[in-house]
Amino acid sequence: MNKRIVIIGAGTMGNGIAHTFAQTGYQVSLVDVSQEALDRGLKTITSNLDRIIAKGNLTEQQKSTTLNNITTFTTLEEAAKDADLIVEAATENIDLKLKIFRQMDELAPENCILATNTSSISITKIASVTSRPEKVIGMHFMNPVPIMKLVEIIKGYSTSKETFSEIFELSKALGKVPVEVNDYPGFVANRILMPMINEAIETLYNGVAGVEEIDTVMKLGMAHPMGPLQLADFIGLDVCLAILNVMHDGFKNPKYAPCPLLVNMVTAGKMGVKSGEGFYDYAESKKAEKVAAAFLK
Repeated sequence: MNKRIVIIGAGTMGNGIAHTFAQTGYQVSLVDVSQEALDRGLKTITSNLDRIIAKGNLTEQQKSTTLNNITTFTTLEEAAKDADLIVEAATENIDLKLKIFRQMDELAPENCILATNTSSISITKIASVTSRPEKVIGMHFMNPVPIMKLVEIIKGYSTSKETFSEIFELSKALGKVPVEVNDYPGFVANRILMPMINEAIETLYNGVAGVEEIDTVMKLGMAHPMGPLQLADFIGLDVCLAILNVMHDGFKNPKYAPCPLLVNMVTAGKMGVKSGEGFYDYAESKKAEKVAAAFLK
């Protein structure tokens, strides 16, 4: 499947998705609003490739080929003109995603599939602002993308069988394990994960136990590789809050209401790893070491 892939967003998810496609041999156009953001994304990809080399799972030549497969753009118009697939990986904000999808629909060729990496927002709603809802689909990758095998493939109300089949097979070609999911708030992964993370935050908020104690119980008692509070830091507390708000609005059920502590931490700018502080301290000197220890064992 010889496809021209465009990734919108060079942040945590976007650069991970670009890395994965490029390492698998696809030509990737990585788009962000500034060259600075693109440079940061490429720096992260390079660092992650170096870690894979250190583990003996990649050669220097493969690293060079992977990086050469990525071209950066600060405007979508140029990147999208020959695209076969565009994957939007912008911030989990419905207004921003709808704006981007209108642009994608306007600029991409008629046969181009438009995918979103949203972790909770309705694919049907996103598709509704395009003229090709049958070609709109969800590709929810897990973080860190180069390592995690799962991809939720979410069908909107109008997503065609052909589009679904093509993206399902493409995900397998990336070495991922795609899972078919229908379009409901939070899909499967976050509908189950976020209430657990929110309950862990409520447990801390209510003074039942401390941060490390809560995470230790879940790691040792439930065999989770990472405690829920540490995982929330890694995902981004702002992302957790956004997903919970989408589910709370979508289901109108108080069980999805975000804990006041989570709301306050996000308001105070404590986003987790990305901001340097969340439930744990991620001073710059310790950040890479802690993230690597958690995922690159």
